[in-house]
Amino acid sequence: MKFNFKPKADAGQQLNYEGEKAFALTPALELYTAVATAGLSDQFYEKADQRLDGIRGLVAKNDAAFVARLAVYAREKMNLRSIPLVLTVETARSHNGDGMVGRLAARVIQRADEITELLAYYSSSNGRVGAKQLNRLSKQLQYGLSEAFNKFDEYQFAKYNRSAAIRLKDALFLVHPRAKDDAQQALFNKIAKDELQTPYTWEVELSAVGQRAYDTDKEKKAAFTRKWEELIFSKRLGYMAVLRNLRNILEAEVSDEALDKVCSYLADDMAVARSRQLPFRFLSAWRELKTLQDGRVGLVLDALEKAVMCSASNIAGYDRSTKMVIAADVSGSMQSPISPNSKVLNYDIGLMLAMLLQSRCENVITGMFGDTWKTIQVPKGNILANVQEFYRREGEVGYSTNGYLVIKDLLQRGVVVDKIMLFTDCQLWNSNGTGDTIQQTWRAYRRVAPRARLYLFDLAGHGKMPLDVMKDDVFLVAGWSDKIFDVLQSLDQGQDALDKINEIDI
Repeated sequence: MKFNFKPKADAGQQLNYEGEKAFALTPALELYTAVATAGLSDQFYEKADQRLDGIRGLVAKNDAAFVARLAVYAREKMNLRSIPLVLTVETARSHNGDGMVGRLAARVIQRADEITELLAYYSSSNGRVGAKQLNRLSKQLQYGLSEAFNKFDEYQFAKYNRSAAIRLKDALFLVHPRAKDDAQQALFNKIAKDELQTPYTWEVELSAVGQRAYDTDKEKKAAFTRKWEELIFSKRLGYMAVLRNLRNILEAEVSDEALDKVCSYLADDMAVARSRQLPFRFLSAWRELKTLQDGRVGLVLDALEKAVMCSASNIAGYDRSTKMVIAADVSGSMQSPISPNSKVLNYDIGLMLAMLLQSRCENVITGMFGDTWKTIQVPKGNILANVQEFYRREGEVGYSTNGYLVIKDLLQRGVVVDKIMLFTDCQLWNSNGTGDTIQQTWRAYRRVAPRARLYLFDLAGHGKMPLDVMKDDVFLVAGWSDKIFDVLQSLDQGQDALDKINEIDI
């Protein structure tokens, strides 16, 4: 991200979490980076409640229309679910009267359960419990939720009508949505009376198989095998369901024909595009299968590699005339999970995004940095395997955050490149005590390579940058999705992420 205007007075120098000099961001850019990396879970340097409080504070510092556009961008472009609801509720606190909040709420709610999720956050953020937890709901939020109620059918409502503090019935009584027709009104009546038909999902079907009585374990396993094959051939498994159940499918010992069907679906260009899966989902599935003792695992791993390559095909490629360096931060702080129940680390996301980009570049040096900087050249066609290779070797460079060494190496060797990409949490410092900083090293390198550009891919959103991203051809991109490469392309065309966000019509 780059801004071509004079920094505000409060965008001065600070210290990052490692005690190194750092640069503050403008409120809009800081909110963007915080939102793009918001797992709302404990981070290495800060706790989830601190992250949420920080986002609330940043919302108050920004224009409400920008926050609303950012919420839409996070939901529709980044495929994030929780943070757009947070932004919607926080926007409602400071903005009312022209219908924007209502339109925003209706737009970001794209699943039936997000109606109750929004209300649950509203209740929690206001510190309300018990019978009065939903009192004094914003009229604009009420309008947006009413519009959202008309988006869904009985199957979608029933699928997410879970037992929780706030249920769909509670939301219905609070919002009083106006039905679009008689059929919709009949559906609302079913919600009110708890008469929604139990959805016949693949989970229900498998559960029913498990609850039957069997004479032997072999008979039970055969029943599960038949059910998995039935689900596969009937195409009743969505992409996410297939991705999350690859281990179960293999352990059920489905037929070769059924497994071929699964692999074809995983690697289908259109299916991958429609699934809108975050890249690290493929990595999680790939790792889960690596532990299986099954001779057919390789077929599924190949399908996953093809699926990831489908995702990478939308990234603008760089030919041999563009010389690049892609460097992954493997420091200790990058080895924090993105959520409490996840095995995926910020480090994994950085490697995944780095290897996605590497697959599209024809003249690229790749490597990782910690205490030291080390180049590791890998083939382009095995993105997931390349991530695992980096993961296997991360201890070879130590666990500090000496990102300056990436640039210093180029400077010492007299190598001129066009672009340097650092995938990091941006908490860079010099643990070697030499006095070198990445800011100084970059300026020295610019004298050798005046046309070079430095890109910081922020994977944590702590809001403190190791360089001033407002000058010297330093750019900032944030997030976990492959959509960040759309921002990268915009930067090359003279735009930035805020331009993309501000193009959204609310």
